[in-house]
Amino acid sequence: MLKKNVADGIHCVEDSHVNWFIVEAGNKLTIVDAGLPTSWRSLQQALGELGRRPRDIEALVLTHGHFDHLGFAERLRSEVGVPVYIHENDLPLTRHPRQYGRARPLTWYLLTQFRALPLVAGFVANRAWWPKPIKRVHRIREDTLPVPGEPRVLFTPGHTLGHCAFHFPDRDTVIAGDAVVTLNPYRGTKAPQIVSGAATVDPERALESLGVIAETGAGTVLVGHGEAWTDGAERLVELARRRGPS
Repeated sequence: MLKKNVADGIHCVEDSHVNWFIVEAGNKLTIVDAGLPTSWRSLQQALGELGRRPRDIEALVLTHGHFDHLGFAERLRSEVGVPVYIHENDLPLTRHPRQYGRARPLTWYLLTQFRALPLVAGFVANRAWWPKPIKRVHRIREDTLPVPGEPRVLFTPGHTLGHCAFHFPDRDTVIAGDAVVTLNPYRGTKAPQIVSGAATVDPERALESLGVIAETGAGTVLVGHGEAWTDGAERLVELARRRGPS
């Protein structure tokens, strides 16, 4: 489902509670995250609704390398020739997206967190756990990416070792990926929080990393799971830290 202009010139596509984004900058586009494998169809539909074509896409930027954010990345790279950017610490995940670190066993959540079962079912239906590995990536080492929209890179490790959020100062917006969410896929809870230990390698570091998002002072924070936050980055971080790990 396409949600137009969740921030200035930034559009959200939601597939089975996973958000990814289309950033317009003049005649060019940057895609942030790549959803699920079946999100390829959503990409084609969204481009049509926006009056755009695949050749308008100049870059795919990944907040991190988890399976539910890599969906169509390799297909966009190999079929359209779009370069894929990710922090070098997460490069191993682009090759082996299901081999990620976690602070707590996944089985505990599957056996106890029944509110999350519809989300898990959606993941299965959309082949979330089986994205194609990405054969070639550009390692993010810059402070500002040379892609349409020119986002500032915010290094936010904890969810993964190489997680990055992206700040668009001229749009008063941060795309936070899974550094902070408003819907926790592993509990089904709706509130500002970090993702549960089943998919977060270092919760303590994840909470600490939120400081760089708060420091932007951005009014809008777009998250990988859940509704957009429009009450300011500082308040979002305050609430997530108050909630703590899960």
